[in-house]
Amino acid sequence: MPKRKRRIHSRSFREEIKLAPGKFTVYILLRISVVLVMIAQILNRDWQNVALCVLTLVLFTVPTFIERNWHIDIPDTLEIIVICFIYAAEILGEIRSFYINIPGWDTALHTITGFLSAAVGFSLVDIINRNERTKLYLSPLYVAIGAFCFSMTIGVLWEFFEFSMDTFFGTDMQKDTIVNTIRTVTLDPTRSNKVVVIKGITNTAVNGTDLGINGYLDIGLIDTMKDLFVNLIGALVFSFIGFFYIKNRGTGKFARRFIPTMIKNEKEEDKED
Repeated sequence: MPKRKRRIHSRSFREEIKLAPGKFTVYILLRISVVLVMIAQILNRDWQNVALCVLTLVLFTVPTFIERNWHIDIPDTLEIIVICFIYAAEILGEIRSFYINIPGWDTALHTITGFLSAAVGFSLVDIINRNERTKLYLSPLYVAIGAFCFSMTIGVLWEFFEFSMDTFFGTDMQKDTIVNTIRTVTLDPTRSNKVVVIKGITNTAVNGTDLGINGYLDIGLIDTMKDLFVNLIGALVFSFIGFFYIKNRGTGKFARRFIPTMIKNEKEEDKED
């Protein structure tokens, strides 16, 4: 095991800076940015956005907390991506309204979520698979399938969370989609389950008031299905990479950048030495 990965939980702050200056720079710049945004939101008296900034700062500490308390080594590449992802989702996406103003922003983040969740799921299964105490050995295919299923489960649970927030707290996490064609059996006058197709929708009115949009407003279904689909793509990509990583153990340098591993205790390290 490389010396830089040993006893992470006992390293001093200065040692961490020397070992990973790039990661430290990203942490500092993003934290400063969040604090400046929070100050601006305080001046604007936007307390909801202030809470989002506080939440972001708390989430920034999660990777370090996991490493120090659970003795799990999170690769620097994965850690930087996670931190940037949190910033992109909370600060840029929510506060700076990138979800609304930049097409595909939400889709890109959900794709990354699928990829990273598969990496975490892959790591969990692989750690159990390699632990001598469990007396379990799963083939590379089963580990890849486990990672894929873990990622999709995370994606589904997140969509449940979005739906619950919209339903019980009046948010709009399931973003609406404008469509120009709808197919429904609800408008079938014969009540015989025939599909009625309405094409070329150019405006929508509610209670006689034109909403000023150029089509029909789908309230979350398309967004949810699109999010799950891109999550599936991200999960498939990493599961494919992970399969060959295990099959050719130790040669996958790219995969290792995204797979957390258990930190061996000093006795185990001494045996290896």
